[in-house]
Amino acid sequence: MDAHAGLPHLQPLLLYLAIAGLVMPLLARARVSQVVAFLAIGALVGPHGLGRIAADHAWLRALTIAEGGGVRLLAELGVVFMLFVIGLELPARQLWSLRRWVLGVGSAQWLGCGALIAGVALAFGHGIETSVLLGLGLAMSSTAVVMQLLAESGQTRSNVGRMSFAVLLLQDIAVVPLLILIGLLGGDPGGSFVSLMANALFKALAAVVLILLAGRLVLTPLFRRVSVTTQADSFMALTLFATLGVAALTGAAGLSMALGAFLAGLMLAETEFRHAALVAIEPFKGLLMGLFFVSVGMSLDLLQVLDDAGWLLAAVLGLYLIKSGAMYALFRLARLSHGEAVEAALLLGQAGEFSFIVLGMAVASGVMTGAVGNFMLLVVTLSMFLTPLAARAGRAWHARLASAQDTAAPVLPASGEDGRVIIAGFGRVGQCVARLLDRADVRWLAIERNAAAAATHHARGLAVMVGDAGQPALLHHLGAGKARAVVVTMDDTAAALHVVHALRKEFPGLPLIARARDGDHAGRLLAAGASEVIPEALEAALQLGLHVLAHAGIDADTAEHMTELERASGR
Repeated sequence: MDAHAGLPHLQPLLLYLAIAGLVMPLLARARVSQVVAFLAIGALVGPHGLGRIAADHAWLRALTIAEGGGVRLLAELGVVFMLFVIGLELPARQLWSLRRWVLGVGSAQWLGCGALIAGVALAFGHGIETSVLLGLGLAMSSTAVVMQLLAESGQTRSNVGRMSFAVLLLQDIAVVPLLILIGLLGGDPGGSFVSLMANALFKALAAVVLILLAGRLVLTPLFRRVSVTTQADSFMALTLFATLGVAALTGAAGLSMALGAFLAGLMLAETEFRHAALVAIEPFKGLLMGLFFVSVGMSLDLLQVLDDAGWLLAAVLGLYLIKSGAMYALFRLARLSHGEAVEAALLLGQAGEFSFIVLGMAVASGVMTGAVGNFMLLVVTLSMFLTPLAARAGRAWHARLASAQDTAAPVLPASGEDGRVIIAGFGRVGQCVARLLDRADVRWLAIERNAAAAATHHARGLAVMVGDAGQPALLHHLGAGKARAVVVTMDDTAAALHVVHALRKEFPGLPLIARARDGDHAGRLLAAGASEVIPEALEAALQLGLHVLAHAGIDADTAEHMTELERASGR
Protein backbone atom coordinates (compact mmCIF):
# COMPACT_ATOMS: atom_id res chain seq x y z
CA MET A 1 0.00 0.00 0.00
CA ASP A 2 1.20 3.51 -0.79
CA ALA A 3 2.31 5.23 2.42
CA HIS A 4 0.90 8.51 1.15
CA ALA A 5 -2.40 7.14 -0.18
CA GLY A 6 -4.37 8.96 2.47
CA LEU A 7 -2.73 12.30 1.70
CA PRO A 8 -2.01 12.88 -1.99
CA HIS A 9 1.01 14.93 -3.06
CA LEU A 10 2.51 14.78 0.46
CA GLN A 11 6.08 14.08 -0.72
CA PRO A 12 6.35 17.08 -3.13
CA LEU A 13 4.83 19.37 -0.52
CA LEU A 14 7.28 18.17 2.15
CA LEU A 15 10.15 18.73 -0.28
CA TYR A 16 8.91 22.21 -1.10
CA LEU A 17 8.51 23.14 2.58
CA ALA A 18 12.05 21.93 3.24
CA ILE A 19 13.28 24.11 0.35
CA ALA A 20 11.34 27.15 1.57
CA GLY A 21 12.33 26.70 5.21
CA LEU A 22 15.94 25.55 4.92
CA VAL A 23 17.40 26.40 1.51
CA MET A 24 15.79 29.77 0.78
CA PRO A 25 17.14 31.54 3.92
CA LEU A 26 20.67 30.51 2.89
CA LEU A 27 20.16 31.84 -0.64
CA ALA A 28 18.67 35.05 0.76
CA ARG A 29 21.87 35.60 2.78
CA ALA A 30 23.80 35.23 -0.47
CA ARG A 31 21.51 37.95 -1.93
CA VAL A 32 20.06 35.62 -4.57
CA SER A 33 16.65 36.76 -5.84
CA GLN A 34 13.82 34.59 -4.52
CA VAL A 35 12.30 34.38 -8.00
CA VAL A 36 15.56 33.13 -9.55
CA ALA A 37 16.12 30.69 -6.70
CA PHE A 38 12.66 29.13 -6.86
CA LEU A 39 12.73 28.90 -10.67
CA ALA A 40 16.16 27.23 -10.63
CA ILE A 41 15.19 24.82 -7.84
CA GLY A 42 12.02 23.90 -9.73
CA ALA A 43 14.07 23.08 -12.84
CA LEU A 44 16.47 21.00 -10.72
CA VAL A 45 13.94 18.90 -8.75
CA GLY A 46 11.31 18.66 -11.49
CA PRO A 47 10.56 15.78 -13.88
CA HIS A 48 12.96 17.18 -16.50
CA GLY A 49 15.81 17.63 -13.98
CA LEU A 50 16.73 15.08 -11.33
CA GLY A 51 13.39 13.39 -12.05
CA ARG A 52 14.94 11.90 -15.23
CA ILE A 53 17.33 9.74 -13.21
CA ALA A 54 15.26 9.23 -10.04
CA ALA A 55 13.89 5.93 -11.37
CA ASP A 56 17.41 4.48 -11.40
CA HIS A 57 18.38 5.87 -7.99
CA ALA A 58 15.79 5.24 -5.28
CA TRP A 59 17.34 7.74 -2.86
CA LEU A 60 16.71 10.57 -5.36
CA ARG A 61 12.95 10.07 -5.34
CA ALA A 62 12.62 11.97 -2.07
CA LEU A 63 14.45 14.92 -3.66
CA THR A 64 12.41 15.15 -6.87
CA ILE A 65 8.89 16.06 -7.92
CA ALA A 66 7.95 13.57 -10.63
CA GLU A 67 4.40 14.78 -11.26
CA GLY A 68 3.42 18.39 -10.76
CA GLY A 69 -0.38 18.31 -10.97
CA GLY A 70 -1.03 18.87 -7.26
CA VAL A 71 1.81 21.35 -7.01
CA ARG A 72 0.43 23.43 -9.90
CA LEU A 73 -3.03 23.47 -8.35
CA LEU A 74 -1.66 24.96 -5.12
CA ALA A 75 0.69 27.21 -7.10
CA GLU A 76 -2.26 28.84 -8.86
CA LEU A 77 -3.57 29.82 -5.42
CA GLY A 78 -0.35 31.79 -4.93
CA VAL A 79 -1.30 34.09 -7.80
CA VAL A 80 -4.83 34.37 -6.36
CA PHE A 81 -3.54 35.44 -2.94
CA MET A 82 -1.07 37.85 -4.50
CA LEU A 83 -3.87 39.65 -6.38
CA PHE A 84 -5.88 39.78 -3.14
CA VAL A 85 -2.97 41.53 -1.41
CA ILE A 86 -2.60 43.96 -4.32
CA GLY A 87 -6.30 44.80 -4.03
CA LEU A 88 -5.94 45.38 -0.28
CA GLU A 89 -3.04 47.76 -0.86
CA LEU A 90 -4.94 49.74 -3.50
CA PRO A 91 -8.06 51.45 -2.11
CA ALA A 92 -10.78 52.34 -4.63
CA ARG A 93 -9.83 56.02 -4.76
CA GLN A 94 -6.27 55.13 -5.76
CA LEU A 95 -7.52 52.61 -8.33
CA TRP A 96 -9.80 55.27 -9.81
CA SER A 97 -6.85 57.63 -10.05
CA LEU A 98 -5.04 54.95 -12.10
CA ARG A 99 -7.88 54.58 -14.64
CA ARG A 100 -6.06 56.51 -17.37
CA TRP A 101 -3.05 54.24 -17.12
CA VAL A 102 -5.04 51.01 -16.77
CA LEU A 103 -7.37 51.72 -19.70
CA GLY A 104 -5.09 53.90 -21.81
CA VAL A 105 -1.52 52.66 -21.34
CA GLY A 106 -2.56 49.09 -20.45
CA SER A 107 -4.79 48.70 -23.53
CA ALA A 108 -2.20 50.28 -25.83
CA GLN A 109 0.51 47.97 -24.46
CA TRP A 110 -1.50 44.78 -24.89
CA LEU A 111 -2.86 45.54 -28.36
CA GLY A 112 0.33 47.22 -29.61
CA CYS A 113 2.72 44.51 -28.44
CA GLY A 114 0.22 41.89 -29.60
CA ALA A 115 0.16 43.35 -33.10
CA LEU A 116 3.96 43.49 -33.31
CA ILE A 117 4.44 39.89 -32.12
CA ALA A 118 1.66 38.67 -34.44
CA GLY A 119 3.39 40.41 -37.34
CA VAL A 120 6.66 38.58 -36.56
CA ALA A 121 4.76 35.26 -36.32
CA LEU A 122 3.17 35.90 -39.72
CA ALA A 123 6.59 36.64 -41.19
CA PHE A 124 7.78 33.22 -39.99
CA GLY A 125 4.97 31.48 -41.88
CA HIS A 126 2.35 30.92 -39.16
CA GLY A 127 -1.31 31.26 -40.05
CA ILE A 128 -3.35 34.32 -39.14
CA GLU A 129 -5.23 32.61 -36.29
CA THR A 130 -2.07 31.20 -34.71
CA SER A 131 -0.26 34.53 -35.14
CA VAL A 132 -3.06 36.50 -33.47
CA LEU A 133 -3.16 34.17 -30.48
CA LEU A 134 0.63 34.15 -30.18
CA GLY A 135 0.66 37.95 -30.31
CA LEU A 136 -2.07 38.58 -27.74
CA GLY A 137 -0.95 35.73 -25.48
CA LEU A 138 2.75 36.63 -25.40
CA ALA A 139 1.96 40.35 -25.03
CA MET A 140 0.85 39.54 -21.48
CA SER A 141 3.51 39.86 -18.80
CA SER A 142 3.86 37.91 -15.55
CA THR A 143 2.02 39.51 -12.63
CA ALA A 144 3.59 36.98 -10.27
CA VAL A 145 7.20 37.60 -11.32
CA VAL A 146 6.93 41.38 -11.71
CA MET A 147 5.12 42.09 -8.44
CA GLN A 148 7.47 39.79 -6.51
CA LEU A 149 10.52 41.57 -7.93
CA LEU A 150 8.98 44.96 -7.14
CA ALA A 151 8.30 43.83 -3.56
CA GLU A 152 11.87 42.55 -3.16
CA SER A 153 13.29 45.90 -4.31
CA GLY A 154 10.73 47.95 -2.31
CA GLN A 155 9.35 49.64 -5.45
CA THR A 156 5.67 48.73 -5.38
CA ARG A 157 4.70 52.34 -4.58
CA SER A 158 7.12 53.97 -7.02
CA ASN A 159 6.22 55.31 -10.46
CA VAL A 160 7.72 52.16 -11.98
CA GLY A 161 5.72 49.94 -9.63
CA ARG A 162 2.41 51.71 -10.19
CA MET A 163 2.76 51.88 -13.96
CA SER A 164 3.70 48.19 -14.05
CA PHE A 165 0.65 47.35 -11.95
CA ALA A 166 -1.65 49.39 -14.22
CA VAL A 167 -0.42 47.44 -17.25
CA LEU A 168 -0.71 44.08 -15.47
CA LEU A 169 -4.23 44.81 -14.22
CA LEU A 170 -5.46 45.50 -17.76
CA GLN A 171 -3.87 42.25 -18.89
CA ASP A 172 -5.73 40.34 -16.17
CA ILE A 173 -8.98 41.84 -17.42
CA ALA A 174 -8.03 41.17 -21.07
CA VAL A 175 -7.86 37.41 -20.40
CA VAL A 176 -11.67 37.30 -20.68
CA PRO A 177 -12.04 38.45 -24.31
CA LEU A 178 -8.92 36.48 -25.29
CA LEU A 179 -10.33 33.19 -23.98
CA ILE A 180 -13.59 33.96 -25.79
CA LEU A 181 -11.60 34.54 -28.97
CA ILE A 182 -9.92 31.14 -28.62
CA GLY A 183 -13.33 29.49 -28.33
CA LEU A 184 -14.52 31.27 -31.47
CA LEU A 185 -11.39 30.42 -33.47
CA GLY A 186 -11.68 26.81 -32.30
CA GLY A 187 -15.10 26.54 -33.92
CA ASP A 188 -17.40 27.48 -31.02
CA PRO A 189 -20.80 27.82 -32.73
CA GLY A 190 -23.57 30.35 -32.32
CA GLY A 191 -23.88 33.94 -33.49
CA SER A 192 -21.48 36.44 -34.95
CA PHE A 193 -18.11 37.30 -33.47
CA VAL A 194 -19.22 40.81 -32.48
CA SER A 195 -22.44 39.67 -30.79
CA LEU A 196 -20.73 36.85 -28.89
CA MET A 197 -17.93 39.14 -27.72
CA ALA A 198 -20.36 41.91 -26.67
CA ASN A 199 -22.58 39.42 -24.83
CA ALA A 200 -19.62 37.89 -22.98
CA LEU A 201 -18.20 41.27 -21.99
CA PHE A 202 -21.61 42.44 -20.76
CA LYS A 203 -21.97 39.33 -18.60
CA ALA A 204 -18.46 39.80 -17.26
CA LEU A 205 -19.13 43.45 -16.34
CA ALA A 206 -22.46 42.54 -14.73
CA ALA A 207 -20.74 39.81 -12.70
CA VAL A 208 -18.08 42.23 -11.43
CA VAL A 209 -20.68 44.84 -10.42
CA LEU A 210 -22.85 42.26 -8.63
CA ILE A 211 -19.84 40.81 -6.80
CA LEU A 212 -18.73 44.26 -5.62
CA LEU A 213 -22.24 45.15 -4.42
CA ALA A 214 -22.73 41.81 -2.68
CA GLY A 215 -19.32 42.12 -1.08
CA ARG A 216 -20.13 45.49 0.46
CA LEU A 217 -23.39 44.13 1.84
CA VAL A 218 -22.04 40.80 3.10
CA LEU A 219 -18.27 40.85 3.65
CA THR A 220 -17.92 43.89 5.89
CA PRO A 221 -20.72 42.86 8.33
CA LEU A 222 -19.19 39.37 8.54
CA PHE A 223 -15.76 40.75 9.41
CA ARG A 224 -17.23 43.04 12.05
CA ARG A 225 -18.62 40.03 13.90
CA VAL A 226 -15.14 38.54 14.36
CA SER A 227 -12.56 40.05 16.70
CA VAL A 228 -9.09 40.33 15.18
CA THR A 229 -7.29 40.20 18.50
CA THR A 230 -9.25 37.59 20.48
CA GLN A 231 -10.39 35.34 17.59
CA ALA A 232 -7.30 35.38 15.37
CA ASP A 233 -7.97 31.89 13.96
CA SER A 234 -11.55 32.80 13.01
CA PHE A 235 -10.38 36.05 11.44
CA MET A 236 -7.79 34.21 9.36
CA ALA A 237 -10.38 31.65 8.24
CA LEU A 238 -12.75 34.45 7.24
CA THR A 239 -9.99 36.20 5.28
CA LEU A 240 -9.22 32.98 3.39
CA PHE A 241 -12.94 32.45 2.77
CA ALA A 242 -13.33 35.96 1.36
CA THR A 243 -10.34 35.53 -0.95
CA LEU A 244 -11.21 32.11 -2.32
CA GLY A 245 -14.98 32.64 -2.24
CA VAL A 246 -14.97 35.73 -4.44
CA ALA A 247 -12.30 34.14 -6.68
CA ALA A 248 -14.60 31.13 -7.13
CA LEU A 249 -17.53 33.42 -8.02
CA THR A 250 -15.57 35.15 -10.77
CA GLY A 251 -14.32 31.79 -12.00
CA ALA A 252 -17.91 30.57 -12.24
CA ALA A 253 -18.79 33.73 -14.18
CA GLY A 254 -16.09 32.95 -16.75
CA LEU A 255 -13.62 35.50 -15.41
CA SER A 256 -10.12 35.03 -14.02
CA MET A 257 -10.03 33.76 -10.43
CA ALA A 258 -7.11 36.12 -9.84
CA LEU A 259 -9.36 39.03 -10.86
CA GLY A 260 -11.93 37.85 -8.30
CA ALA A 261 -9.31 37.82 -5.55
CA PHE A 262 -8.32 41.34 -6.59
CA LEU A 263 -11.97 42.45 -6.25
CA ALA A 264 -12.15 40.86 -2.78
CA GLY A 265 -9.08 42.84 -1.77
CA LEU A 266 -10.59 46.04 -3.13
CA MET A 267 -13.75 45.48 -1.08
CA LEU A 268 -11.79 45.13 2.16
CA ALA A 269 -9.32 47.91 1.31
CA GLU A 270 -11.91 50.54 2.23
CA THR A 271 -12.70 48.97 5.61
CA GLU A 272 -11.03 49.09 8.99
CA PHE A 273 -9.84 45.48 8.49
CA ARG A 274 -7.48 46.27 5.63
CA HIS A 275 -4.17 45.93 7.46
CA ALA A 276 -5.28 43.05 9.69
CA ALA A 277 -6.26 41.08 6.57
CA LEU A 278 -2.87 41.84 5.01
CA VAL A 279 -1.12 40.38 8.05
CA ALA A 280 -3.37 37.29 8.06
CA ILE A 281 -2.86 36.44 4.37
CA GLU A 282 0.84 37.27 4.00
CA PRO A 283 2.26 33.85 5.08
CA PHE A 284 -0.05 31.97 2.69
CA LYS A 285 0.76 34.33 -0.18
CA GLY A 286 4.50 34.05 0.33
CA LEU A 287 4.57 30.25 0.52
CA LEU A 288 2.22 29.69 -2.39
CA MET A 289 3.94 32.27 -4.59
CA GLY A 290 7.17 30.36 -4.06
CA LEU A 291 5.36 27.19 -5.06
CA PHE A 292 4.17 28.93 -8.23
CA PHE A 293 7.74 29.76 -9.24
CA VAL A 294 8.83 26.19 -8.49
CA SER A 295 6.03 24.88 -10.74
CA VAL A 296 7.18 27.17 -13.56
CA GLY A 297 10.75 25.93 -13.17
CA MET A 298 9.50 22.32 -13.28
CA SER A 299 8.09 22.88 -16.76
CA LEU A 300 11.54 23.66 -18.15
CA ASP A 301 12.89 20.70 -20.19
CA LEU A 302 16.63 21.33 -20.19
CA LEU A 303 17.32 18.71 -22.89
CA GLN A 304 14.84 20.29 -25.28
CA VAL A 305 16.38 23.67 -24.51
CA LEU A 306 19.77 22.30 -25.56
CA ASP A 307 18.32 20.72 -28.71
CA ASP A 308 16.68 24.00 -29.81
CA ALA A 309 19.11 26.37 -28.11
CA GLY A 310 19.63 28.67 -31.09
CA TRP A 311 15.98 29.17 -31.96
CA LEU A 312 14.94 29.44 -28.31
CA LEU A 313 17.57 32.06 -27.58
CA ALA A 314 16.52 34.06 -30.64
CA ALA A 315 12.83 33.77 -29.71
CA VAL A 316 13.31 34.81 -26.07
CA LEU A 317 15.58 37.75 -26.88
CA GLY A 318 13.30 38.77 -29.76
CA LEU A 319 10.25 38.70 -27.49
CA TYR A 320 12.06 40.81 -24.89
CA LEU A 321 13.28 43.32 -27.47
CA ILE A 322 9.88 43.74 -29.12
CA LYS A 323 7.96 44.15 -25.86
CA SER A 324 10.52 46.27 -24.03
CA GLY A 325 11.09 48.55 -27.02
CA ALA A 326 7.37 49.13 -27.57
CA MET A 327 6.72 49.69 -23.87
CA TYR A 328 9.62 52.09 -23.50
CA ALA A 329 8.11 54.31 -26.23
CA LEU A 330 4.66 54.01 -24.67
CA PHE A 331 5.87 54.84 -21.15
CA ARG A 332 7.72 57.89 -22.42
CA LEU A 333 4.48 59.08 -24.01
CA ALA A 334 2.83 58.52 -20.62
CA ARG A 335 5.38 60.99 -19.12
CA LEU A 336 7.61 58.58 -17.21
CA SER A 337 11.20 59.78 -17.05
CA HIS A 338 13.79 58.17 -19.32
CA GLY A 339 15.19 56.02 -16.50
CA GLU A 340 11.75 54.98 -15.22
CA ALA A 341 10.63 54.03 -18.74
CA VAL A 342 13.73 51.88 -19.28
CA GLU A 343 13.31 50.12 -15.94
CA ALA A 344 9.57 49.47 -16.35
CA ALA A 345 10.00 48.26 -19.94
CA LEU A 346 12.70 45.75 -19.00
CA LEU A 347 10.68 44.61 -15.99
CA LEU A 348 7.64 43.80 -18.16
CA GLY A 349 9.42 42.26 -21.15
CA GLN A 350 8.65 38.61 -20.35
CA ALA A 351 5.56 36.55 -21.15
CA GLY A 352 3.35 35.61 -18.20
CA GLU A 353 1.34 32.94 -16.42
CA PHE A 354 -1.73 33.70 -18.54
CA SER A 355 0.39 32.89 -21.61
CA PHE A 356 0.50 29.28 -20.36
CA ILE A 357 -3.30 29.22 -20.23
CA VAL A 358 -3.73 30.81 -23.66
CA LEU A 359 -1.20 28.49 -25.35
CA GLY A 360 -2.66 25.41 -23.64
CA MET A 361 -6.20 26.26 -24.72
CA ALA A 362 -5.06 27.11 -28.24
CA VAL A 363 -3.43 23.70 -28.61
CA ALA A 364 -6.41 21.89 -27.03
CA SER A 365 -8.88 23.64 -29.38
CA GLY A 366 -6.82 22.79 -32.45
CA VAL A 367 -6.05 26.40 -33.36
CA MET A 368 -2.32 25.85 -32.74
CA THR A 369 -0.22 22.73 -33.38
CA GLY A 370 1.32 20.89 -30.44
CA ALA A 371 4.87 21.48 -31.70
CA VAL A 372 4.37 25.26 -31.88
CA GLY A 373 2.60 25.30 -28.52
CA ASN A 374 5.35 23.34 -26.72
CA PHE A 375 8.09 25.49 -28.23
CA MET A 376 6.34 28.68 -27.16
CA LEU A 377 5.76 27.31 -23.65
CA LEU A 378 9.53 26.99 -23.35
CA VAL A 379 9.91 30.57 -24.62
CA VAL A 380 7.49 31.78 -21.91
CA THR A 381 9.36 29.87 -19.18
CA LEU A 382 12.80 31.08 -20.29
CA SER A 383 11.56 34.67 -20.50
CA MET A 384 10.50 34.38 -16.85
CA PHE A 385 14.00 33.09 -15.98
CA LEU A 386 15.50 36.10 -17.76
CA THR A 387 13.33 38.67 -15.95
CA PRO A 388 15.29 39.07 -12.67
CA LEU A 389 18.49 39.74 -14.64
CA ALA A 390 16.71 42.21 -16.92
CA ALA A 391 15.05 43.90 -13.93
CA ARG A 392 18.42 44.32 -12.21
CA ALA A 393 19.88 45.83 -15.39
CA GLY A 394 16.89 48.17 -15.61
CA ARG A 395 17.35 49.38 -12.02
CA ALA A 396 21.06 49.96 -12.61
CA TRP A 397 20.33 51.85 -15.82
CA HIS A 398 17.70 53.95 -14.07
CA ALA A 399 20.10 54.81 -11.26
CA ARG A 400 22.78 55.77 -13.77
CA LEU A 401 20.42 57.96 -15.78
CA ALA A 402 18.85 59.62 -12.76
CA SER A 403 19.76 63.31 -12.68
CA ALA A 404 18.15 66.65 -11.95
CA GLN A 405 16.76 66.98 -15.46
CA ASP A 406 15.68 63.33 -15.70
CA THR A 407 13.90 63.20 -12.35
CA ALA A 408 10.36 64.28 -13.12
CA ALA A 409 7.53 64.92 -10.70
CA PRO A 410 5.51 61.76 -10.02
CA VAL A 411 3.04 61.11 -12.82
CA LEU A 412 1.17 58.52 -10.78
CA PRO A 413 -0.62 59.21 -7.50
CA ALA A 414 1.45 58.68 -4.38
CA SER A 415 0.21 56.52 -1.54
CA GLY A 416 0.48 59.27 1.05
CA GLU A 417 1.30 56.79 3.81
CA ASP A 418 4.77 58.10 4.74
CA GLY A 419 5.43 60.77 7.34
CA ARG A 420 2.23 60.40 9.35
CA VAL A 421 1.71 59.88 13.09
CA ILE A 422 0.48 56.47 14.25
CA ILE A 423 -1.83 56.40 17.29
CA ALA A 424 -1.95 53.09 19.16
CA GLY A 425 -5.32 53.02 20.91
CA PHE A 426 -8.23 55.26 19.96
CA GLY A 427 -10.05 55.83 23.19
CA ARG A 428 -10.64 59.21 24.85
CA VAL A 429 -6.94 60.17 24.89
CA GLY A 430 -6.23 58.88 21.38
CA GLN A 431 -9.16 60.86 19.97
CA CYS A 432 -7.92 64.01 21.70
CA VAL A 433 -4.46 63.56 20.15
CA ALA A 434 -6.05 63.00 16.73
CA ARG A 435 -8.09 66.22 16.97
CA LEU A 436 -4.94 68.15 17.89
CA LEU A 437 -3.13 66.66 14.89
CA ASP A 438 -6.04 67.61 12.64
CA ARG A 439 -5.81 71.20 13.82
CA ALA A 440 -2.11 71.17 12.93
CA ASP A 441 -2.85 69.53 9.54
CA VAL A 442 -0.70 66.48 10.39
CA ARG A 443 -1.81 63.16 8.89
CA TRP A 444 -2.41 60.27 11.29
CA LEU A 445 -3.58 56.66 11.45
CA ALA A 446 -4.99 54.94 14.53
CA ILE A 447 -4.93 51.26 15.51
CA GLU A 448 -7.76 50.08 17.77
CA ARG A 449 -8.19 46.59 19.26
CA ASN A 450 -11.94 46.97 19.75
CA ALA A 451 -13.52 46.09 16.39
CA ALA A 452 -16.90 47.69 17.20
CA ALA A 453 -15.29 50.98 18.25
CA ALA A 454 -13.02 50.97 15.18
CA ALA A 455 -16.01 50.34 12.90
CA THR A 456 -17.87 53.31 14.40
CA HIS A 457 -14.93 55.65 13.88
CA HIS A 458 -14.18 54.29 10.40
CA ALA A 459 -17.80 54.85 9.37
CA ARG A 460 -17.31 58.54 10.25
CA GLY A 461 -14.45 58.70 7.78
CA LEU A 462 -11.63 58.53 10.35
CA ALA A 463 -8.41 56.63 9.59
CA VAL A 464 -8.93 53.96 12.27
CA MET A 465 -7.89 50.36 11.61
CA VAL A 466 -8.56 47.17 13.58
CA GLY A 467 -5.51 45.35 14.89
CA ASP A 468 -2.92 44.71 17.58
CA ALA A 469 -0.38 47.55 17.60
CA GLY A 470 2.18 45.21 19.14
CA GLN A 471 2.21 42.89 16.12
CA PRO A 472 5.45 43.44 14.14
CA ALA A 473 3.98 42.39 10.77
CA LEU A 474 1.14 44.90 11.15
CA LEU A 475 3.56 47.67 12.14
CA HIS A 476 5.60 47.07 9.00
CA HIS A 477 2.47 47.06 6.82
CA LEU A 478 1.50 50.41 8.32
CA GLY A 479 4.90 51.86 7.49
CA ALA A 480 5.80 52.54 11.12
CA GLY A 481 9.46 52.80 10.16
CA LYS A 482 8.68 55.96 8.15
CA ALA A 483 6.24 57.47 10.65
CA ARG A 484 6.94 60.84 12.27
CA ALA A 485 6.13 59.34 15.64
CA VAL A 486 4.01 56.72 17.37
CA VAL A 487 1.75 57.70 20.27
CA VAL A 488 0.72 54.90 22.66
CA THR A 489 -2.49 55.99 24.41
CA MET A 490 -3.82 52.68 25.81
CA ASP A 491 -4.96 52.64 29.43
CA ASP A 492 -4.24 48.89 29.73
CA THR A 493 -0.78 48.85 31.33
CA ALA A 494 0.24 45.39 30.05
CA ALA A 495 -0.94 46.15 26.49
CA ALA A 496 0.90 49.49 26.46
CA LEU A 497 4.14 47.86 27.62
CA HIS A 498 3.79 45.15 24.97
CA VAL A 499 3.33 47.75 22.21
CA VAL A 500 6.24 49.92 23.36
CA HIS A 501 8.56 46.91 23.57
CA ALA A 502 7.55 45.66 20.10
CA LEU A 503 7.94 49.11 18.53
CA ARG A 504 11.35 49.74 20.04
CA LYS A 505 12.60 46.31 18.99
CA GLU A 506 11.44 46.69 15.38
CA PHE A 507 12.17 50.43 14.95
CA PRO A 508 15.05 51.52 17.20
CA GLY A 509 15.13 55.13 15.99
CA LEU A 510 11.39 55.79 15.99
CA PRO A 511 10.10 58.62 18.25
CA LEU A 512 7.81 56.87 20.72
CA ILE A 513 5.54 58.84 23.05
CA ALA A 514 3.50 56.90 25.60
CA ARG A 515 0.73 57.66 28.07
CA ALA A 516 1.27 56.26 31.58
CA ARG A 517 -1.32 55.74 34.30
CA ASP A 518 1.07 56.63 37.11
CA GLY A 519 4.74 57.07 37.99
CA ASP A 520 5.44 53.35 38.31
CA HIS A 521 3.89 52.66 34.91
CA ALA A 522 5.90 55.55 33.44
CA GLY A 523 9.16 54.04 34.66
CA ARG A 524 8.35 50.67 33.13
CA LEU A 525 7.47 52.28 29.81
CA LEU A 526 10.75 54.20 29.76
CA ALA A 527 12.62 50.98 30.52
CA ALA A 528 10.78 49.28 27.64
CA GLY A 529 12.07 51.94 25.23
CA ALA A 530 9.62 54.85 25.17
CA SER A 531 11.22 58.16 24.09
CA GLU A 532 8.86 60.22 26.23
CA VAL A 533 6.23 59.29 28.82
CA ILE A 534 3.34 61.41 30.06
CA PRO A 535 1.92 60.20 33.39
CA GLU A 536 -1.81 60.88 33.18
CA ALA A 537 -2.49 61.24 36.91
CA LEU A 538 0.54 63.51 37.41
CA GLU A 539 -0.43 65.85 34.56
CA ALA A 540 -3.98 66.16 35.87
CA ALA A 541 -2.62 66.98 39.36
CA LEU A 542 -0.20 69.57 37.96
CA GLN A 543 -2.96 71.32 36.02
CA LEU A 544 -5.04 71.45 39.18
CA GLY A 545 -2.03 72.79 41.07
CA LEU A 546 -1.51 75.59 38.52
CA HIS A 547 -5.06 76.83 39.07
CA VAL A 548 -4.67 76.58 42.86
CA LEU A 549 -1.42 78.58 42.77
CA ALA A 550 -3.09 81.27 40.65
CA HIS A 551 -5.90 81.65 43.19
CA ALA A 552 -3.30 81.71 45.98
CA GLY A 553 -1.75 84.80 44.43
CA ILE A 554 1.40 83.23 42.95
CA ASP A 555 2.46 84.90 39.66
CA ALA A 556 2.24 82.86 36.48
CA ASP A 557 6.00 82.54 35.78
CA THR A 558 6.75 81.34 39.32
CA ALA A 559 3.85 78.90 39.18
CA GLU A 560 5.10 77.47 35.85
CA HIS A 561 8.63 77.07 37.24
CA MET A 562 7.37 75.28 40.34
CA THR A 563 5.19 73.05 38.19
CA GLU A 564 8.12 72.08 35.98
CA LEU A 565 10.19 71.19 39.05
CA GLU A 566 7.39 68.99 40.33
CA ARG A 567 6.89 67.41 36.89
CA ALA A 568 10.61 66.52 36.73
CA SER A 569 10.63 65.05 40.22
CA GLY A 570 7.38 63.13 39.57
CA ARG A 571 8.88 61.26 36.62
